[in-house]
Amino acid sequence: MRVRRSLIDLDDLTAEELAYVFERTAQFEREAPGPLLAGIACVNMFFEESTRTFTSFNLAELRLGADVINLSPENLSLAVKGETLEDTAITLGAMGVCVLVVRHSEPGFSQRVALAFDGHVVNAGDGSHAHPTQALLDIYTLVEEWGDVRGRSVAIVGDVLHSRVAHSTMHGLLRLGCSVVLVGPECFLPASYAREGVRVERDLDAVLPEVDAALLLRIQRERLSDMPISDAQYVEAYRLDGRRLALARKDAVVMHPGPYNRGMELDDAVLAFAGWRYASQVRHGVGVRMAVLDLLVNGR
Repeated sequence: MRVRRSLIDLDDLTAEELAYVFERTAQFEREAPGPLLAGIACVNMFFEESTRTFTSFNLAELRLGADVINLSPENLSLAVKGETLEDTAITLGAMGVCVLVVRHSEPGFSQRVALAFDGHVVNAGDGSHAHPTQALLDIYTLVEEWGDVRGRSVAIVGDVLHSRVAHSTMHGLLRLGCSVVLVGPECFLPASYAREGVRVERDLDAVLPEVDAALLLRIQRERLSDMPISDAQYVEAYRLDGRRLALARKDAVVMHPGPYNRGMELDDAVLAFAGWRYASQVRHGVGVRMAVLDLLVNGR
């Protein structure tokens, strides 16, 4: 019996499979792949709002020829009739659904689905735990830029504690031989995050001249009961602006998983910076998610 693969976080992929996903992404961005998922039913269940992830998964599934169903929370018996999550997964599997793409505010939600579902589950973000496909497209953006991330250094700046993107991206970068510098106030970045390959720093100005890239993070206000730092304090210490860009390397790459807040994590000077790669990240989202779906369903 064939084991149904899922992607809950990047440790579900071997180093060889990470490389394969990047190879397939490049192929899919060069030419249309054909109906590799013809006859495959993919259900997208997003319990949180999303622009980039939701749209790119839909486009990825359609371009691979899949049958696409989008279920919002109000369409599910899970929400309105008290059906358990496990029974929802069993029901969808019995209908012949092969792939579930799930986004939810509860850490571990996608794993719970995967344990009950006889198919492939892709974690499209679960609370502050993980967001593997966003991490893959972030890393692929750097691979496209440099050819290889090994030996490079990347700063991840801001609300690391509550960011599922930061957790997955850090994990992936370390596996590929890249060093990581985490930068932020203690309320968003405990000192305990430091480990082999990972430094924790508080001074963004001191870090910028030494790193090859900076990944800026949005403060996850929806996961906070109250703000532990004022907006003014955060802006003063951690916003990337024209003055701080002057400290960065001329060939540095700046990224943001989106949505970004102008005036908070960055100002308009960043959008004019030669190394600003937000549009590339968004563009790669479709190809990366096509590659992930193809790998899970069809193998290598």
